Amino acid sequence: MTRSTTRPAAVDRLAPVVWAGLAVVAALVAAFAVGSLTGSIEAGALASRSAMETAAVACVGLSLTGILVPTAGRYARDGGAVVRRADQAMLPVAGFWLVTALISILFRAADGYGRPVGSLGADDVTLWATRLAAGRGLVLTVLCAAAVFGCVVVRLRRPDAVPPRVLLVVALLGTLTPAVTGHTGSSPDHQLAVVMVALHVGAAALWVGGLGATLVLVARHGLLLERALPRFSRIATAALVMLTITGLVNAFLRLPSLGDLLTSGYGRLLVAKTLCLALLAALGGLARRRLRSGTLPVLRWAGLEVALMAVTIGLAAALSQTAP
Repeated sequence: MTRSTTRPAAVDRLAPVVWAGLAVVAALVAAFAVGSLTGSIEAGALASRSAMETAAVACVGLSLTGILVPTAGRYARDGGAVVRRADQAMLPVAGFWLVTALISILFRAADGYGRPVGSLGADDVTLWATRLAAGRGLVLTVLCAAAVFGCVVVRLRRPDAVPPRVLLVVALLGTLTPAVTGHTGSSPDHQLAVVMVALHVGAAALWVGGLGATLVLVARHGLLLERALPRFSRIATAALVMLTITGLVNAFLRLPSLGDLLTSGYGRLLVAKTLCLALLAALGGLARRRLRSGTLPVLRWAGLEVALMAVTIGLAAALSQTAP
């Protein structure tokens, strides 16, 4: 169905670093463009958050691979190899997620106190992380990242010891907590805002992470793709519907008027993120048609599409730290 392509191992190892860096740069440039970046502490908080969220979405996609890819019967050899590669990739990604979440706690605490990171003591960080909702949310993210890391270590030794669904649930939980403990607390309709943000972020992580993992890990294996693609297509369709509905509701809750979409920094970032998501949907549909028909090149576009995903995550991070 698709031809196998071989790339240098160094390229495969470097690509995730490039994508994470792209997400950070996109977040910083977007926040600076709308005037929500006012100092080095805010820049550090935004950079660490965008890197953290990129790693979280990657863990969601990699864990979803174990559910999408068949590993029984005639699929056992290739399917097992792909799932193992996903687990191997998830180990450094989960470690990176854990480290960036801890760094994010330091910068967010420094931002909260209005002091440099170096001037904070352990008591200051502990107080911020345990007394404020945003701090407790990041602590939960740290715990989820550590749990994913530990589960992957176990899976690499005993693949059947931890089901992929457990990894997916833990990764999704860690992805959601920074969003639902952030600016939604300032919304007049707090409970509705929290639910909408949770659904929005969860749908985006499943769609973006799953699409990236499918393009990078599964697209080379035609036999596996025939089974995995229809499964992912159903998830992607539901996620896109959920993203559209929750995005409209969130905009209604956060923006005083429709005109603020173009006049406020938050509105302009929202428009930019929406355009990126729309372009991703179009590219995803094109990739799906090419994969089904065996038309090449598919993998040549995979890097571009995942790079656009990284930019979208960066814009989402900048949006989360910008007041309406």
